[in-house]
Amino acid sequence: MTFATTRWWLLRHAPVINPEGRIYGQGDVEVDLGNRAAFLALATVLPRGAVWLCTPLARTGRTAQAIRDAWHADETPPEPPVPVLDLVEQHFGAWQGLTHDELNARQPRAAQRFWIAPATERPPGGESFADMAARVGSALLRLSVEHAGRDVVCVTHGGPVRAALRLALGVEAEAVLRLRIDTLSLTRIDAIAEAAAPPVWRIDGVNLPPGAVPPAT
Repeated sequence: MTFATTRWWLLRHAPVINPEGRIYGQGDVEVDLGNRAAFLALATVLPRGAVWLCTPLARTGRTAQAIRDAWHADETPPEPPVPVLDLVEQHFGAWQGLTHDELNARQPRAAQRFWIAPATERPPGGESFADMAARVGSALLRLSVEHAGRDVVCVTHGGPVRAALRLALGVEAEAVLRLRIDTLSLTRIDAIAEAAAPPVWRIDGVNLPPGAVPPAT
């Protein structure tokens, strides 16, 4: 049998500038790109010749650009990432733009339900974490076939990284909400598949800081 391993390098975007603590979800917000040491560390260890993906939200594209700008001067940087809509963050609907205090004041019962069942509760006009995890999982399966045997660097969001880990672990959506995913951290998972069979997943690292990123293999 011949197996193909698709190696996913999942990066959460740079820190969001959000002093009021507003719920941003799929809203476009500014990011702090001042941590050049982190971008240099990532540019050093990320695999060469990889496929690069991001999401349509500017914070992932700008983070990817900051890493590309830190690429070694004697090397050609990667091509700009391709945005993939299905890998975007959870949509919080009518809650986007509100602070948690504003949400608690305007919709106290909805806010209480959300904290009781954070994986399955849908904000008005939005999607639940479980909805998002199903969307991201389907995209990862599709893209793992499309880029079989390749390294795939994907600059995305905390929710989709947890969704990828849910797929790899085969657990309920709520279980991965306990995982911490820091900005500019990297999570490494592999999809190992034979022909058209569903992949077996391997997890090589979760929430790794830039300086502790494993070398490409």
